[in-house]
Amino acid sequence: MHRTVAVIGLGKIGLPLAAQFASQGWSVIGCDVLPDVVEAVNAGRSHVHEEAGLEDAVAQAVATGSLSATLDTAGAVKSSSVVVLIVPLLTDSQHNIDFRNLELAARDVGRGLGQGTLVICETTVPVGTTRNRLAPILEEASGLRAGVDFFVAFSPERLYSGRIFADLRRYPKIVGGLEPEGTQRAVDFYKSVLDADVRAVKNAETAEFAKLAETTYRDVNIALANELALYGAARDVDVAEAFTAANSQPFSHLHRPSIGVGGHCIPVYPHFLLADATDGELELPRAGRAVNDHMVDVAITSLEKVLGTLRDRRILVLGASYREDVKELAFSTAIPLVQRLREKGADVDLYDPLYRPEELQSLGANVIDVGSNSHLDADAVVVQALHTSMRDLDWSRLRGVKAVFDGRGALDRSVTDRLGAVYLAVDVPVPK
Repeated sequence: MHRTVAVIGLGKIGLPLAAQFASQGWSVIGCDVLPDVVEAVNAGRSHVHEEAGLEDAVAQAVATGSLSATLDTAGAVKSSSVVVLIVPLLTDSQHNIDFRNLELAARDVGRGLGQGTLVICETTVPVGTTRNRLAPILEEASGLRAGVDFFVAFSPERLYSGRIFADLRRYPKIVGGLEPEGTQRAVDFYKSVLDADVRAVKNAETAEFAKLAETTYRDVNIALANELALYGAARDVDVAEAFTAANSQPFSHLHRPSIGVGGHCIPVYPHFLLADATDGELELPRAGRAVNDHMVDVAITSLEKVLGTLRDRRILVLGASYREDVKELAFSTAIPLVQRLREKGADVDLYDPLYRPEELQSLGANVIDVGSNSHLDADAVVVQALHTSMRDLDWSRLRGVKAVFDGRGALDRSVTDRLGAVYLAVDVPVPK
């Protein structure tokens, strides 16, 4: 095959993939629907700024002519022997799946397909999507037959924002095609662009399920950690010490308890399994989702026990992102946290140095800059995501703080000792 690959979707995963492929000698055409993104890439600039090494990688790839970007997906596909789809698969607040982005991209790809082209989907999808939804769209748009005229495979992205290039070197690449030839072609492609192990599985459905199984495992494990933490804290157990002791046995992998789970992956992908589960199937993942969604209420109850009431209390929430050091609000626990605090009548301040104030207005809190105030009044603080840049926060500026709920186990207890405040966490009992 000639070494040109079209990457469809230049977001937080797609752009690093494009840069990675370009660094391995492939000519890469990045496709996106946003003119600003295409313009930035063609100028050698990354519009994603939180990914280590990405800005330099994009600048170098564009300078050497190995990476370009376009709005014309069909045209890019016509020039490519391999197509990698990595467009967002969105869900609403009720976890209904919106396939429109994927379907629109697939139609554009189909209009450019030629004989022998390999199409790989990296977007995480429900089991059966590649064969039963994606391939038929490609066939209809192209007039060609999957498995005969062109080939289709699924290979899940297994990457963590902020360390994508390291993860591309570290994690095995799982590949499954609609048929054996599609699988082998995808394996050959990834071996040419990655240093990691490339592992073929039986088919696309197996590869799709592998990604959903690994993320659901993490969700259920976090739910178990939360349940155990609440149980242990009510019985004078040092939960953190107990978990460390338990995990010294190689078959125990207890995760860290927390105020909740956010992001595009862990709170979302179990619902891809649950969407077509029959009665009696997947009860544990269903229960795990409920437990993790409930942890915001645990934090609210803990604050109420210390403050008596949240009505007219001023609560400072630190961190809007779903986790530290990533600028992303997708399913962030901050969203229901702010909502529940306001429902209780609290005045909610929100601080996150990764965002401009206007980017957080929709959350419904008073967006503030802790660093610009000589002092701040707050009855309580909730640590929702403690970015590295927030670890040097001058807590002495906070006045009147009676409780700090450490939602991520990120604080040194000396902080609350200096404030004279009660330290609260999922794994710490509320003082009687």
